Amino acid sequence: MTPLHASSVPVTLCQLTRRRHTHGHSSRSNPSNRIAAKTKSLLDSNDRTLPCCNCRLRFGHHTSPRSRPPARARRRRRRRAAMETLMVDRVHSSLRLFMHRNAIFLCERLCAQFPSETNVQLLATCYLHNNQPYAAYHILKGKKLPESRYLFATSCFRINLLREAEETLCPVNEPNMEVPSGATGHYLLGVIYRCTGRISAAAEQFTQALTLDPLLWSAYEELCILGIAEDTDECFSESTALRLQQEHTSTPTLVKSNFANENRVLSSRVSASLGDISPKQIKQLHANNIAEVSGYPHVRPTALHVQNSSTSNVPQFDTPSPTAAQTSSIMPPPLFRNVHAYQNTISGDAPTKQKANGVNQPLRRKYMDEARLKKVSGRLFNSDSTSIPRRSERLKDTATNSNSNTSQFGGNGTGHSSADGRSFEQDKAERILLQDSKLALGIRELLGLFRTLGEGFRLSCLFKCQEALEVYRKLPESQFNTGWVLCQVGKAYFELVDYLEADRYFELAHRLSPCTLDGMDIYSTVLYHLNEEMRLSYLAQELISIDRLSPQAWCAVGNCFALRKDHETALKNFQRSVQLDSRFAYAHTLCGHEYSALEDYENSIKFYRCALQVDERHYNAWYGLGVVYLRQEKFEFAEHHFRRAFQINPRSSVLMCYLGMALHSLKRNEEALEMMEKAIAADKKNPLPKYQKALILLGLQKYQEALDELERLKEIAPHESSMYALMGKIYKQLNILDKAVFCFGIALDLKPPAADLAIIKSAMEKVHLPDELVEDDL
Repeated sequence: MTPLHASSVPVTLCQLTRRRHTHGHSSRSNPSNRIAAKTKSLLDSNDRTLPCCNCRLRFGHHTSPRSRPPARARRRRRRRAAMETLMVDRVHSSLRLFMHRNAIFLCERLCAQFPSETNVQLLATCYLHNNQPYAAYHILKGKKLPESRYLFATSCFRINLLREAEETLCPVNEPNMEVPSGATGHYLLGVIYRCTGRISAAAEQFTQALTLDPLLWSAYEELCILGIAEDTDECFSESTALRLQQEHTSTPTLVKSNFANENRVLSSRVSASLGDISPKQIKQLHANNIAEVSGYPHVRPTALHVQNSSTSNVPQFDTPSPTAAQTSSIMPPPLFRNVHAYQNTISGDAPTKQKANGVNQPLRRKYMDEARLKKVSGRLFNSDSTSIPRRSERLKDTATNSNSNTSQFGGNGTGHSSADGRSFEQDKAERILLQDSKLALGIRELLGLFRTLGEGFRLSCLFKCQEALEVYRKLPESQFNTGWVLCQVGKAYFELVDYLEADRYFELAHRLSPCTLDGMDIYSTVLYHLNEEMRLSYLAQELISIDRLSPQAWCAVGNCFALRKDHETALKNFQRSVQLDSRFAYAHTLCGHEYSALEDYENSIKFYRCALQVDERHYNAWYGLGVVYLRQEKFEFAEHHFRRAFQINPRSSVLMCYLGMALHSLKRNEEALEMMEKAIAADKKNPLPKYQKALILLGLQKYQEALDELERLKEIAPHESSMYALMGKIYKQLNILDKAVFCFGIALDLKPPAADLAIIKSAMEKVHLPDELVEDDL
């Protein structure tokens, strides 16, 4: 070792002063001047002279924090970290247990004690769980982390600040900034676009969200509602299953590849040096080893591997080199946890030898618990055979008196160690393959279920209800008999105008899941069409008792009053539903229906348009606008709105019929007849298109064809007074007066509405008068 030059050793001011006196300089010289000069030279030459502790204080020097002993500061940091960890854990526990107020209190203390943006995010999460989006909005405003931006956008969306939520997720001045929170961030941005009427941009965001997370059902559901969802065979395809399998097995594959060599080497060494341990114990030893190292933060994923060296066979640890202070103050978990299972079988003189050998071990001994690895460490990490402790005589006797299978573990055990290592690797490979196969099977089963549910929902949103019902019937019984599926089946029958079947499935869904309110608004409409006043009243009271703040419950109450012809009270309940959820399109439409029944067409049009702002594909609102314009005799507007509704739901017999009525009013009789034929073919049980077709044929003076159509209508609706009144009019035109009087009499006997009663009586009284003297009111 090269000796240091004397001039290269730094000295202190006090040492130089003491050196002057010890060298015997004359005291007659002025010592203060020489000391001052020497001090100046020392201050100018910082590379050689260092002030001592007293000089530092004298000349104003203070010890830097780095020169202080770090143990006290490190202990304080550990205490603070432990306190923060404990508080965060308690907050999460409170959220899991739905103790939101307790979580908010703890998290406010956490943010006061440890003010960081991560803790602010947790506090905002607590506020959102407690339905306080305004509080989350206040504390997150101006934060820049991705998670903070997502939570802030969620708060803005909940308090209806859509523009600010959009600017947070996708800033205008930074168009290339990534949307936070991955798939859920794209989904939220898509919902904002849909609420603001940008359908194409919303569809793009939903598609991106589904690409990032194929199991994000809400994104696919939104695409179905928009009517642009792709086929489920493409969305939940085999390639999607492979990608999901790779994502879920990427981390285990990395761990398996990193520890493959380590498992093989340690397996052979443990088997060779500890021949008296069973293979089952060895496998457990390696399992615990992997669990400990992979969970220790100081060891990298490639922490354990074997260095191929010609000078030593000792396995080296590729770990960071700790300082002496770290080695003395921090002791990580032991590398092997189950060594105590066989530690008692080793001789009693081993602790002394282990203690002696432990002095020369490198600093990597920090990663082993010396209290639990007293003798095994010498065998695992020392190639010198003299340092390996021998087994006790008791173990030798045990091995001698054991059966023939036990004798295979004697000696060095080299042959058995390689075989056991291979068997261990084979068992591990088999377990990995079994886990991967189970994971792949589970992913494929889940995607298969999503394909069936998604295809049924997609067809329902496209109003291909019969095909949707066939898809839903393919579900297993456990999935079919759930509230969501049964409600979807009920909605499909509702769109098919099969109210009896819709009632049956909605009732079953409500019985299986009585507290599920989704779809109960449609169920109340089904009961309204079936004139089930008592059942509708009971349903409304039950829904109100479950959740008074749900819009579906107030829709049921409104339908109950609408069935009693109390339109003003019904309107108040529908407006209450709109107040509870302004994005509930069906409540806006029901308000429009009630205003239309009250002949307040201006407000009716207003609410129909509000419904279309919420959902552009809500065909009921287009239909309502068409009816209003038809009553106002604005036939061009009526035809436009009926056609828009028909484009959304091209299989509705009712929409076809009303479109035909608008065309007939525009004197486009041929198109009207064609549309009526389509309506009759779409639903042969619907009497309205048959009646309207007979009216069109009467206008074309095709009396016999009109009578034939009315005869077919009589088979479907034999108690319809308007049908007999129209037949009486046709017989009068054919000058068959006795049949005309007979038909008018039947119409009166069937108790027609008050508005039609006077018209039928007037036509019956004037049956013998010429047509020129009779005003046509029918």
